[in-house]
Amino acid sequence: MEITWYGLSCFRLAERGAATVVTDPYDSRQIGYSPLKLTADIVTTSHNAPGHSFLEAVQGTPYLISGPGEYEVGGVFITGIQTAGHKTPGEPRNTLYVFDYNSLVIAHLGDINRVPTQSEVEAIGPVHIALIPVGGSLSAARAAEVVSLLEPNLVIPMHYATPGCNIPLEPLSKFLKEMGLSEPEHQPSLKVSNTNLPDETQVIVLSPQRG
Repeated sequence: MEITWYGLSCFRLAERGAATVVTDPYDSRQIGYSPLKLTADIVTTSHNAPGHSFLEAVQGTPYLISGPGEYEVGGVFITGIQTAGHKTPGEPRNTLYVFDYNSLVIAHLGDINRVPTQSEVEAIGPVHIALIPVGGSLSAARAAEVVSLLEPNLVIPMHYATPGCNIPLEPLSKFLKEMGLSEPEHQPSLKVSNTNLPDETQVIVLSPQRG
């Protein structure tokens, strides 16, 4: 499995022999960064906003998943869990997604704006890799709380201030401080499998790539 981050909440999940997923593609005209020109078999969107659902950034005719439910596409099992927008009138919606790639489980929390409830944590289930917003909808302290609830092997922060992004977000340093960490070396992507996961939760910082 290779995980590549393109900034904000946009990732590409690629595994040999399985469908490739792009999450939350953004409109660079609204967000900054360079324009995305990605390819994928599946696109997931956490909610309808220029920073999370710009489908024109993904070429071809990928399978679109934009809400809660259970899906199986190209050997990938996907569960969408709605965490906002269904109880409070006018509340922006959010759907988080759990991707099961042959028992390697990745959770993309989208634009979640609170700590998940116990029932939501149970619905998410065991997670190997958590993609967590740390500088916008979720404060650094709450993001750290989410990590303690999910107990993933790996955490990849997303949705925080980086050069090239023109929306106001908090820096990564606040989240790392909450986790008691100094900033690790940035990586262009993460290559991972079930056989090389750490026993203790580890934070991996990716550099946003050009799409």
